Amino acid sequence: MVRFRNRYLVMEIFLDPNKELAKDDPIIITTYNVSKAIKDSILQNFGECGLASLVGSFQVTYVNPITKLCIIRVAREGLEKLWSSTTMVRSIGNCPVIFNLLDLSGSIRACKVAALKCDEAKFEQYKLLIGDQLTAETTQKVQNCLEKIKVLN
Repeated sequence: MVRFRNRYLVMEIFLDPNKELAKDDPIIITTYNVSKAIKDSILQNFGECGLASLVGSFQVTYVNPITKLCIIRVAREGLEKLWSSTTMVRSIGNCPVIFNLLDLSGSIRACKVAALKCDEAKFEQYKLLIGDQLTAETTQKVQNCLEKIKVLN
């Protein structure tokens, strides 16, 4: 029996800085939003057949809305389609975005290590940027996200 092989992508989402500062329409990055944007891109670029070939193994496993980091799982055979589709995503909702691949791994264990390193470094940058405006609630949210990474299987 052949084992089903997955690939895990650790991706960073860059938001339009002008849109992020607008307080009237806050951008919330969720698993659903990221998944929908990528699926729409796959459908547009590879058609229904391309989407059907990926939908069985495609999953947005983790999203951190504060540091804008996400982990995506896909079958090994569909990696190129997914990767090219994420580079063609131009917006999530009404906000222009760009996806940046930080790490590509064949196991969730290696992916967790890379995601933890990136998340912790990005949160340190976020703390320096925000300064005194950092609330205990935001710190708790990030700690919860880091715990989610540690329990991924």
